[in-house]
Amino acid sequence: MDNISGKTIAITGAARGIGLATAKALLKRGARVVIGDRDVKVLDKAVAELGPGAPVTGHPLDVTDRESFAMFLDKARADGDGHLDVLINNAGVMPVGPFLDQTPETIRSATEVNFYGVLNGCQLVLPEMVKRRSGHIINIASMAGIVAVPGQALYAGTKFAVVGFTTALADEFAPQGVAVSGVLPTFTNTELISGTKPSAAQKPVEPEDIAAAVVKVLDKPKTLVSVPGFGRRTAILATLLPDRGRRWLNKKTSNDTVFLQLDTAARQAYEDRAQHATGVIEND
Repeated sequence: MDNISGKTIAITGAARGIGLATAKALLKRGARVVIGDRDVKVLDKAVAELGPGAPVTGHPLDVTDRESFAMFLDKARADGDGHLDVLINNAGVMPVGPFLDQTPETIRSATEVNFYGVLNGCQLVLPEMVKRRSGHIINIASMAGIVAVPGQALYAGTKFAVVGFTTALADEFAPQGVAVSGVLPTFTNTELISGTKPSAAQKPVEPEDIAAAVVKVLDKPKTLVSVPGFGRRTAILATLLPDRGRRWLNKKTSNDTVFLQLDTAARQAYEDRAQHATGVIEND
């Protein structure tokens, strides 16, 4: 059975980066794709980029607002066959830097987008999937949800929550015919890492690599997959190290400073967006 062709797939935070790359990959496989984003101007541009005549639509979405999310999903169902086959919870922000520099606004924004948004999406689509005994939810998490490094305390906290939530949900709903998966990228070459200087040991992957992993997990459902594939095993081994060993490894790979020694000017625009990541931004 083809789990992609002809299916209606909704993707949050899909006007740029990983979400947009995933939309392109799924359209190539014959899916009907519905993308949501809080920035309407960028959303409209993304829909146009995905191509005239392609089975793709876009709708404004604030994942932190349950009513906004419910309206988005209703529109996604209407754009398809009246139901949703797949939800990809991709929307997320990555504030980094010293924890004591994080503002209350940034803490709330990251927590609400990265975790509360995922909770919203899952609770809103699971009832119909359980009723049909069919469906797949994919949560885009991070390798930071398994192994945390200095300067990523807030982001890692939200992604640890998503990884644990995804694992528990996968086992709870498997007997009811619904698959739940988490895709865990490492450093990804998007605006998320602007202003950072990853070392050779931290070579970023591309958004297309994450999109390929999403396609793969739809073809063959699995609870947790990492990008690159060996990353999860390496991360798990790192968590087994004693404190001194973990800190030595962080220093050896420059993970102890990559999110603390930043080009703040180059990163400022993204950090401002991460701090104010709730609410829909309408076109002028």
